[in-house]
Amino acid sequence: MESNSLPTEVILTHPRQTIGNIKLDWTPQPGNYLDIEGKTYAILERRHQYQLRSGRYQLQKIALYVQSAPRPTEQSLVNGHWVLGDANCRFNAHSELLRCAVNPQGPCDRCRFYEHL
Repeated sequence: MESNSLPTEVILTHPRQTIGNIKLDWTPQPGNYLDIEGKTYAILERRHQYQLRSGRYQLQKIALYVQSAPRPTEQSLVNGHWVLGDANCRFNAHSELLRCAVNPQGPCDRCRFYEHL
Protein backbone atom coordinates (compact mmCIF):
# COMPACT_ATOMS: atom_id res chain seq x y z
CA MET A 1 0.00 0.00 0.00
CA GLU A 2 1.30 3.47 -0.88
CA SER A 3 1.86 5.75 2.09
CA ASN A 4 -0.80 8.36 1.24
CA SER A 5 -3.45 6.25 -0.44
CA LEU A 6 -6.37 4.33 0.99
CA PRO A 7 -7.59 1.19 -0.80
CA THR A 8 -11.31 1.87 -1.16
CA GLU A 9 -14.19 -0.31 -2.28
CA VAL A 10 -17.08 1.75 -3.65
CA ILE A 11 -20.47 0.06 -3.20
CA LEU A 12 -23.72 1.27 -4.74
CA THR A 13 -26.52 1.03 -2.15
CA HIS A 14 -29.40 0.23 -4.54
CA PRO A 15 -29.13 -2.10 -6.30
CA ARG A 16 -26.34 -3.29 -4.03
CA GLN A 17 -23.26 -3.85 -6.15
CA THR A 18 -19.59 -2.97 -6.14
CA ILE A 19 -18.81 -0.13 -8.54
CA GLY A 20 -15.07 -0.53 -8.23
CA ASN A 21 -11.93 -0.58 -6.14
CA ILE A 22 -9.92 2.62 -6.13
CA LYS A 23 -7.18 4.31 -4.10
CA LEU A 24 -7.90 7.69 -2.58
CA ASP A 25 -5.41 10.27 -1.33
CA TRP A 26 -8.07 11.96 0.85
CA THR A 27 -10.38 10.77 3.62
CA PRO A 28 -13.96 10.67 2.30
CA GLN A 29 -16.78 11.60 4.64
CA PRO A 30 -20.53 11.04 4.35
CA GLY A 31 -21.92 14.01 2.46
CA ASN A 32 -18.89 14.27 0.14
CA TYR A 33 -19.19 13.58 -3.57
CA LEU A 34 -17.08 11.20 -5.59
CA ASP A 35 -16.64 11.04 -9.38
CA ILE A 36 -15.98 7.63 -10.91
CA GLU A 37 -15.88 7.00 -14.64
CA GLY A 38 -17.82 10.17 -15.45
CA LYS A 39 -20.59 9.57 -12.88
CA THR A 40 -21.11 11.42 -9.60
CA TYR A 41 -22.00 9.66 -6.37
CA ALA A 42 -22.96 10.97 -2.92
CA ILE A 43 -21.18 9.19 -0.07
CA LEU A 44 -23.75 7.93 2.44
CA GLU A 45 -21.65 5.79 4.74
CA ARG A 46 -18.01 4.86 5.35
CA ARG A 47 -16.85 1.63 6.99
CA HIS A 48 -13.32 0.68 7.98
CA GLN A 49 -11.86 -2.80 7.61
CA TYR A 50 -8.89 -3.70 9.79
CA GLN A 51 -6.43 -6.58 9.82
CA LEU A 52 -4.45 -7.88 12.81
CA ARG A 53 -0.72 -7.75 12.03
CA SER A 54 2.05 -8.27 14.56
CA GLY A 55 -0.37 -7.88 17.44
CA ARG A 56 -1.77 -4.55 16.17
CA TYR A 57 -4.79 -3.69 14.11
CA GLN A 58 -3.99 -1.81 10.92
CA LEU A 59 -6.42 -0.19 8.51
CA GLN A 60 -6.64 -2.51 5.51
CA LYS A 61 -9.25 -0.71 3.41
CA ILE A 62 -12.40 1.35 3.60
CA ALA A 63 -15.78 0.69 2.06
CA LEU A 64 -17.89 3.60 0.81
CA TYR A 65 -21.62 3.15 0.39
CA VAL A 66 -22.85 5.58 -2.25
CA GLN A 67 -25.83 6.53 -4.36
CA SER A 68 -25.93 8.24 -7.72
CA ALA A 69 -26.53 11.97 -7.27
CA PRO A 70 -25.87 15.25 -9.05
CA ARG A 71 -23.47 17.65 -7.36
CA PRO A 72 -25.43 20.32 -5.49
CA THR A 73 -25.37 23.82 -6.92
CA GLU A 74 -26.30 25.48 -3.62
CA GLN A 75 -23.95 25.12 -0.67
CA SER A 76 -23.10 27.23 2.36
CA LEU A 77 -20.07 27.13 4.63
CA VAL A 78 -21.11 26.80 8.30
CA ASN A 79 -18.46 26.47 11.01
CA GLY A 80 -15.94 25.06 8.54
CA HIS A 81 -18.35 22.51 7.00
CA TRP A 82 -20.22 22.68 3.71
CA VAL A 83 -23.99 22.19 4.01
CA LEU A 84 -26.65 21.93 1.31
CA GLY A 85 -28.72 24.99 0.48
CA ASP A 86 -28.85 28.45 1.99
CA ALA A 87 -27.81 28.19 5.63
CA ASN A 88 -29.45 31.57 6.32
CA CYS A 89 -32.92 30.02 5.90
CA ARG A 90 -34.82 29.11 9.06
CA PHE A 91 -35.65 25.64 7.67
CA ASN A 92 -32.14 24.67 6.53
CA ALA A 93 -31.06 21.34 8.08
CA HIS A 94 -27.35 22.34 8.26
CA SER A 95 -26.52 18.93 6.80
CA GLU A 96 -24.28 17.65 4.02
CA LEU A 97 -27.00 15.18 2.99
CA LEU A 98 -30.33 16.97 3.47
CA ARG A 99 -31.20 20.53 2.45
CA CYS A 100 -34.33 21.05 4.56
CA ALA A 101 -37.61 19.44 5.61
CA VAL A 102 -39.98 21.62 3.57
CA ASN A 103 -38.08 21.65 0.24
CA PRO A 104 -35.41 18.90 0.26
CA GLN A 105 -34.91 18.98 -3.53
CA GLY A 106 -34.48 22.76 -3.67
CA PRO A 107 -33.62 25.23 -4.95
CA CYS A 108 -33.68 27.62 -2.02
CA ASP A 109 -33.98 30.84 -4.05
CA ARG A 110 -37.41 29.86 -5.44
CA CYS A 111 -38.81 28.22 -2.30
CA ARG A 112 -42.07 29.74 -1.05
CA PHE A 113 -41.18 28.75 2.53
CA TYR A 114 -37.82 30.59 2.59
CA GLU A 115 -37.41 32.60 5.80
CA HIS A 116 -34.18 34.51 6.34
CA LEU A 117 -32.76 34.21 9.88
